Amino acid sequence: MTTTATRKNMKPPPAVLTNAFYAFYDLHRPAYYAFAQARLPAEEARVAVAHLFNLVADNWTSVVNERRPSAWAWERHTQVIARRSGRTTTPAQDITLLHDHLFFSIREIAALTGTEPATVAALLAAADREAGERTSRASLWTSMIKPVATNEARWRRAFRLRTATA
Repeated sequence: MTTTATRKNMKPPPAVLTNAFYAFYDLHRPAYYAFAQARLPAEEARVAVAHLFNLVADNWTSVVNERRPSAWAWERHTQVIARRSGRTTTPAQDITLLHDHLFFSIREIAALTGTEPATVAALLAAADREAGERTSRASLWTSMIKPVATNEARWRRAFRLRTATA
């Protein structure tokens, strides 16, 4: 008879890990390859993606125990790309490549990189500022961020109440 503590320490059966790995592979491989191909020659991109998924497969049991497995894989992928291209990039540059050149949505990028959509949007805005683009997305962000009056201020304005502090 197994106890609760023993059940918690049991690993899932290999078939479950295999199916989970293939689901991860099927979900992320096309995007990883597109990203690699944008930064490397085609053959180098194939080698880099194959290397990454060999690394993920070899470490699969620890990868699935990560809080965000896609973040773990994305970090290794960008390291492999940097090593093979001889050029490191910032997360903002990587996000910009995914969004502006490979046409991934913010939600797709967040799932791919293991980050929050708000972080992806902030990195895109930072890339726009870094590039000096005050049109396109940068103006969109600033137009969306407007000071909001407090409920009390709106109430006072609506009823035109004048007090010493208003």
